[in-house]
Amino acid sequence: MAVLLQQLLNGISLGSIYALLALGYTMVYGIINLINFAHGDVYMIGAYIGFIATALLGLGFIPALLLSMAISALLGMAIEKVAYRPLRNSSRIALLITAIGMSLLLEYTTMYIAGPDTRSFPTVLTNRQYSFMSGQVNISSMQLYILVISIMLMILLQFIVQRTKIGKAMRAVSMDKDAAQLMGINVDTTISATFAIGSALAGAAGILVGIYYNSIDPLMGITPGLKAFIAAVFGGIGSIPGAMVGGLLLGMIETLVSGYLNSNYRDAVAFVILIIILLIKPSGLLGKNTGEKV
Repeated sequence: MAVLLQQLLNGISLGSIYALLALGYTMVYGIINLINFAHGDVYMIGAYIGFIATALLGLGFIPALLLSMAISALLGMAIEKVAYRPLRNSSRIALLITAIGMSLLLEYTTMYIAGPDTRSFPTVLTNRQYSFMSGQVNISSMQLYILVISIMLMILLQFIVQRTKIGKAMRAVSMDKDAAQLMGINVDTTISATFAIGSALAGAAGILVGIYYNSIDPLMGITPGLKAFIAAVFGGIGSIPGAMVGGLLLGMIETLVSGYLNSNYRDAVAFVILIIILLIKPSGLLGKNTGEKV
């Protein structure tokens, strides 16, 4: 029982990171039906911004987190305006190829500027261990930071989407872009805001991972980006609650596989889940089947 509880606690921490990333995927897909494969690399950029803020500028954790989120948001808006907006009315394959190209551009530009080597993230938070069940179950303060910050950001996102003017515009554009435009909603501004919010969450995830694992590198966004996409599909891509649930479940499944089977299988199980969910319930756990008008 103690081993199960320990693995679930570890999985919740990992799943919180996946959930933050999956939210960006699902928001963009819900608005313009685009799988933004550059999203994982925005997460990587966020980690590097956090590294610069803490190691070179000497900022504390909260200022570094806010700076990383702000710059990631600007980067997301720039990517949308430069790479995706000119192709918005093109075929989906053109957008997909552009997204992959943007991903490679961000990775190798970062590699050219910062170098390919792994960098150690500075210690900006004290990491304490808390034990339960006679020392059989442990949770670190770092895991608590990740969980609390992730929950706060998810609640803030829900508030923005459900209670603010820009959130209502996002929901309107996701339902019917042309009708929303006829009702006076600025579609371009709404899409840019969607990219900004999703990218800010990715930036937050990047600095949290850098602090937790104490290392960053230019290719660190590839695998988490793919897994976050799987989490979004698992929960129901286009559904914000689905992205949260999918991320948390995927994190817990991975840690259970690592704890009870073999850690070498943890990456494979994510793709097995993707295949199973596409075969059994393509709309995801919380997604809805929608008919397409012809």
